[in-house]
Amino acid sequence: MKNGTTHLFVPGPTNIPDAVRRAMNVPMQDMRAPDYPELTLPLFADLKKVFRTESGVVFIYPGSGTGAWEASISNTLNRGDRVLMSRFGQFSHLWVDMAERLGLVVDCVDVEWGEGVPVEEYQRRLGDDKRGEIKAVFVTQNETATGVTSDVAGVRRALDTTGHDALLFVDGVSSIGSIDFRMDEWGVDIAVTGSQKGLMLPAGLGILAVSEKALEAHKQSRMERCYFSFEDMRASFTTGFFPYTPPTQMLHGLRAALDLMLAEGLDNIIARHHRLAQGIRQGVHAWGLRLCAKEEKWWSNTVSAIVVPESIDARQVIANGYSKYRTSFGAGLSKVAGRVFRIAHLGDLNEVMCLAALASAEMSLRDAGARIEPGCGVAAAQEWYRAEIARDLQSLRECAA
Repeated sequence: MKNGTTHLFVPGPTNIPDAVRRAMNVPMQDMRAPDYPELTLPLFADLKKVFRTESGVVFIYPGSGTGAWEASISNTLNRGDRVLMSRFGQFSHLWVDMAERLGLVVDCVDVEWGEGVPVEEYQRRLGDDKRGEIKAVFVTQNETATGVTSDVAGVRRALDTTGHDALLFVDGVSSIGSIDFRMDEWGVDIAVTGSQKGLMLPAGLGILAVSEKALEAHKQSRMERCYFSFEDMRASFTTGFFPYTPPTQMLHGLRAALDLMLAEGLDNIIARHHRLAQGIRQGVHAWGLRLCAKEEKWWSNTVSAIVVPESIDARQVIANGYSKYRTSFGAGLSKVAGRVFRIAHLGDLNEVMCLAALASAEMSLRDAGARIEPGCGVAAAQEWYRAEIARDLQSLRECAA
């Protein structure tokens, strides 16, 4: 039966609001028309609000977050440059792999999956680098594979404490627009995201925000690049055009998505993601299960990676959800394949949608053999959401009074 909605709880692509889908359903238009900048220039300005930067420059590439990763490296560094990175999940691993394949010398700190960026170890290594050989420090703010969020501000403090001048790169693909991120305040030099996560669009746009310091580094970079060239982009987008064919329908969708985000308010979006994530976590704990994230300080507000009991194969849980209950959960990747399944709580989402995710997960877990009391996770989340909504309503009444 195909009645009703097929439920999507993977950490990207995320659910697309109807207003965004409708905005993309427009005829093709001339990308060189004199009024085209009326669409594009406000997008660059409003994306700066999402990154929380006034001084940074935003680049939009037809591509993905991975393409934006490559643009960030190839435009600011040189082959043979030493960089400091850490690896604690599939996506931080892929960033290390890309850096090595592009010719960087990676000083990699391997961390147990379920933990995040090792700030103290970063500080130690930066302090030992008396000759300033480390040219950039990389931080995966939100490791989607394990549901771990790292302390970007802490890495900035480590750089400042040691007086190190390395560039600070942040992978914010599954965090920017959903989890607190402050480019200017935290002294981030390049931040990367993609359209298919918190921006609530299809995959297809790789977006960067670049500091003045990174643009100065760009002048010294001699790494090969063509499609991702900052020079070509800057020569065009300052007037509202692109150096190659832009995905115009995606840009209309981005306009609608940014309108929704600015109307809700970034602080409110961040608070909503925290509230929804806490409800999911209440449900997980009521099942008697634990998160892959080792400590509360690592808990992600955009995705929960849930460790299944020893006797259960998480792949069967995911298969049950899809084949029986028309629900897509995120799979465990690489080292955690078969050991975890993931519930994403990211983007266009509300409390009742999260309850649906928990209900489907409960049935899928029980079908796979897990001994879970029916309804216990849903009930725990319900009580959390009821209390939080009542508290918020009371605060609004007090403000109105």
